Amino acid sequence: MEKELKKTALYDACLAAGGKMVDFHGWLLPVQYEGIIAEHKAVREAAGMFDVSHMGQIYFTGKDAYKFLQSVATNDYKLEPGRGAYAHILNEQGGIIDDIIAFCLNGEEFLVVVNSAAREKDYAWFKKKAEGFDVTVRDASDEFSMLALQGPKALDYLEKLDPSIKQLKRFWIKKLSLFGADCYITRTGYTGEDGVEVMGPHATVKELFSWCLANGFKPCGLGARDVLRLEAGYLLSGSDMDESRNPYEASCGWVVKLNKEQDFTAKDIMARVKAEGVKQKLMGFKVKGAGIAREGCAVYKEGKKIGALTSATYSPLFKAIGAGYVPSEIQDGDEVEIEIRGRLVAAQAVKMPFYKNI
Repeated sequence: MEKELKKTALYDACLAAGGKMVDFHGWLLPVQYEGIIAEHKAVREAAGMFDVSHMGQIYFTGKDAYKFLQSVATNDYKLEPGRGAYAHILNEQGGIIDDIIAFCLNGEEFLVVVNSAAREKDYAWFKKKAEGFDVTVRDASDEFSMLALQGPKALDYLEKLDPSIKQLKRFWIKKLSLFGADCYITRTGYTGEDGVEVMGPHATVKELFSWCLANGFKPCGLGARDVLRLEAGYLLSGSDMDESRNPYEASCGWVVKLNKEQDFTAKDIMARVKAEGVKQKLMGFKVKGAGIAREGCAVYKEGKKIGALTSATYSPLFKAIGAGYVPSEIQDGDEVEIEIRGRLVAAQAVKMPFYKNI
C-alpha cells in the first residue's frame, strides 16, 4: 500500500498561491509557483519565500546539553545564548549522517535543526549517543512550521513587521513575538543570499505566509531552491554527502574542529584522514558545450571515467552546472568531459561556490 504523503500546515496556502506539489521525501511540497527562473530571479534580486516546514527541530536539554552537543557534532560550539553554527554529525566510521545547524538557547538548552529526510535517523542516533549524559533529547518537529525568507531585500521588507529582525547577526537566533505568538528567528539560509528563517506555531506561520505575500515576497518552490543552493555551493544531504563520505571528501574539512577540548564521534578517524589526505573530493563543474547535466552523469578526463555528478541543474547565471566526486588531484580549472545523453560534452572543474554574495 502506498505510503500517505505528509502535508505541512502551509499546504493549502501554498496551493492557493499557485504551488505545484510534488513528493519530496514523503512530503507534498511546491516544486514551483510561477516558474523556476522567475523564482530564482526573485531571490537573487529581491526576496523569496519558501515553505520549509518539513525540516526537523530537536531539543537538547539538561546539565550536559552543551557537552553532549560537542560530543556528537564536528564543529566547536560556543556556550553563548543566541549563537549558532553549522556542523556535521558522523557515524563511528566518520561517514556523514547529516548536516545540522545548532543554536544555544541558554546554558542548558540547544535547538538543533536537521534535514527532513534524516530526521528520524538523526533522532535515533542522538538518543543512542545520549546514554551517560545528563541530557534529554526531544523531537519537537511536529510543533513547528517554518518559513525561509531569502534575498537582498528580505530584511528590508521584514523591517515593517519588526525592526529588530534586521539587527540579528548571521547564524544567531532570537525569540520574537509575531502575531501574538512566540517564534524563533534565525539568520542563516540555503540560497547564498541574506535572509532569515522563522519557526513558530502553525497558525502563526500561516499568518506570516499571508503577510509576506502582501509585502513583497514571491513564493518559491523546491526547483528554484535547488538551483540557488547549488550555485552557492551548499551540499544536499543524502546526495552530495552521506554515510559513505567524510567531511574532508565533501570539501567541508573546515567544519571539523580537531583542536576542540571535547572528543566527538570519529575524531581520531578525522585526524587520520586530515593527515593522510583523501583520494576523492567533491568538486564543482561548469558545462562548456551544449546540454544540461543531471545527477548521475559520468565525469571523464582524457577518455577515462573519473567520477559522477551528485547534483546538477540548469543555472540562469552559469548555464549548466554540477557537483560530483572525482580524484583529489583534479584541480580548479582542469578540463574534463561530462557524459550527457550519451555524448561527452566539454566541461571545466571549478572550486565551489559558483556564486558568492554573503
